[in-house]
Amino acid sequence: MDKLLLTYKGIKKILLMIGVLTFLQGVIIVLQAIYLSKSITALFHGTAWTAVLPYLFYFAALFLLRHFLQWIKERVSYNFAEKTAMEKQSQLLQKLFEIGPHAVSKHGTGNMITLCMEGIPNFRKYLELFIPRFISMLVIPAIILLYVFSSDTLSGVVLLVTMPIMFVFLALLGMAAKKKVDDQMGTYRILSHHFVDSLRGIVTLKYLGRSKSHSKAIEHVSNQYRIATNQTLRVAFLSSFSLNFFSSLSIALLAVELGVRLIDGTTGLEIALAMLILAPEYFSPVREFGNDFHATMDGKDAGTQIHQLLTQETIPLVEKKVDMTPWNEKSSLHVENLSKMADDEDRYIMKDVHFQVKGFKKIGVIGASGAGKSTLIDLLAGFTAPNSGSIKVNDQTIPHFAIPEWQEQLTYIPQHPYIFSGTIAENVCWYTPDAPKDAINEALRITGLTELITKLPKGMDEKIGQGGRSLSGGEEQRIALARAILKEQPIMVFDEPTAHLDIETEHDIKQMMLPIMENKLIFFATHRLHWIQNMDLILVMDNGRLVEIGTPKELYDERGFYYQLIGGEMADEALSEVY
Repeated sequence: MDKLLLTYKGIKKILLMIGVLTFLQGVIIVLQAIYLSKSITALFHGTAWTAVLPYLFYFAALFLLRHFLQWIKERVSYNFAEKTAMEKQSQLLQKLFEIGPHAVSKHGTGNMITLCMEGIPNFRKYLELFIPRFISMLVIPAIILLYVFSSDTLSGVVLLVTMPIMFVFLALLGMAAKKKVDDQMGTYRILSHHFVDSLRGIVTLKYLGRSKSHSKAIEHVSNQYRIATNQTLRVAFLSSFSLNFFSSLSIALLAVELGVRLIDGTTGLEIALAMLILAPEYFSPVREFGNDFHATMDGKDAGTQIHQLLTQETIPLVEKKVDMTPWNEKSSLHVENLSKMADDEDRYIMKDVHFQVKGFKKIGVIGASGAGKSTLIDLLAGFTAPNSGSIKVNDQTIPHFAIPEWQEQLTYIPQHPYIFSGTIAENVCWYTPDAPKDAINEALRITGLTELITKLPKGMDEKIGQGGRSLSGGEEQRIALARAILKEQPIMVFDEPTAHLDIETEHDIKQMMLPIMENKLIFFATHRLHWIQNMDLILVMDNGRLVEIGTPKELYDERGFYYQLIGGEMADEALSEVY
């Protein structure tokens, strides 16, 4: 049994309700067998059908009651599964926002999409089927076995001996099926991740003339998933056949044993018929559980993944409200000994970073790949919390940058901004849905989107994102900038926003971004050094440490790490006129 099952809200009440209903079903099954065997025995001995009619009436009434209880069980389990799945979906989406884009990319965007789109329905189906099947497998055979032992001990021994064989075989098939399902889910995650990456890169593939050759890679990944699926189905079909075969063999063994005793006259026809009627009912819950086991394993796996994500450590909430005035030219930020450890390793990925900022400034964060730029940006954006260090805003200490009072003033623009499935207007107004039309048009004009919109059949109502018109990287960044303009926040955090753009597009985007960055506090992580000349202050990172800080000219004149990073003597001639 899944240990996580007992942690879901309201599960004890559901288990009790379904347990009681299943117990009543078990009693009804026994009574059905009794009245049906009485009816057949009476008719066999020549009793008038009018005398048998009450037995048949009781049997029919019990039959209807049994299936009415089954309907109630299905409704109870379905409602619980639906409610729990919706709660987990809401919690999962909230968690994805809490852990931030870098943590999501660590798990794999395709994996997260698969978990949200298909994992939740599979999880719901698992709860809906597993709970009633599992309880029926425990309760109904036990009730039938008690009655059989009380009525015919030898038949009870036969049923008691054959049932463990079914359970052992079910366990063996379960282990084999789990491995196949794990393999299938692994290839499915690869397929979904590959599909998402292909969609994102289709424009680039077409531009490079590689879209047709990429179809071979898609075919290869799809074929791997096909093979894994067929192997899983083979095990599922084999297990269903085997369970039916062994249960039929056990019932046949019981029938032979009862037949021999009927010939010898050591048992009566009524008892023998009741035992034969109950035998299929005795094995039926185990067969149903085995048949549905394969259909629910995906859901169980999805539930485990969801639980692991939900229990992933996030930034602790700050219960006390922080009185923080909006950032202005007199505001100050003081960071001292800020350190961050890797989540899955006992080592620092950023250590002892300290700097001070006052008023509106453009701060560049530079360094080689792996130097700690993204870690610092994640901390400043509130996507993660530091393990140690001191943060003061206007001389007021805060535990981390994830507090609402800081984030409500902040706009974050990543390297690949997310385009939601909707119109251009809806994407631009994502943070400000009530923005006036004049403000929207001005934001579109500033970001150079007006020309694009005039060429589209539906203008601002043209659908983009999933299921809509695809955009280039530059157009996506323009959408993100238009959002930032409408949001009008005094703090902006950029995480290499132009790293994936060609030099011509980057130049156009840069000319639009510079005016937007005026009179704001800007943190700008980049490895494109031409941005540095537009920064007021540079933070130079190396191996997770802040090795230098100063204006571009100060750092250039020092001939230190920054000087070597930008090219050393090779940069002297190019930058001599600037400095």
